[in-house]
Amino acid sequence: MKPVTSSIPLLGFAAWSGAGKTTLLTRLLPVLRASGLEVALIKHAHHDFDIDHPGKDSYVLRQAGASQVLIASSRRMALMVENPPDREAPPVLSDLVARIDSDRAGLILVEGFKKEAIPKIEIHRPQLGKPLLCTDDPNIVAVATDRPEAVPQGTRVLPLDRIRVIAAFIGEYFGLSGLETDT
Repeated sequence: MKPVTSSIPLLGFAAWSGAGKTTLLTRLLPVLRASGLEVALIKHAHHDFDIDHPGKDSYVLRQAGASQVLIASSRRMALMVENPPDREAPPVLSDLVARIDSDRAGLILVEGFKKEAIPKIEIHRPQLGKPLLCTDDPNIVAVATDRPEAVPQGTRVLPLDRIRVIAAFIGEYFGLSGLETDT
């Protein structure tokens, strides 16, 4: 694995499937945004995901052979890049981070990529019956959980249902202002 370097603070969210990574992020993003922080997000997807749809011009052009299609309007832009069909290698996080516009992001959140050597918050729900990741991953800086007693002594525990506390921890960890908790 290529080391991930970034001038922008980078924080991963790691968990077993079904633990609620996306749910947590959808609650956390508005809080971070309300503090004035511009946040970029990189999400690992599985195999043949698509953001484009049959019948749309961009889809037709990509299917016709364009290896890159940049779709842009006054409101948004999306770049679709086709990897060769025989490519079995997973996406490389350092390559994805390099594509983020550093002028438009004060923090990059990463969903998935749980084996990467970046600071991460683990989301742990004991009811899933899965082991803690923090016991084998020194890059996990905190565990967000609904059962703090399940987390080993000495590991920073964050209450899973207290989004402002998680946001304040992120602010504290990276020295970002405006992310104080209101209790």
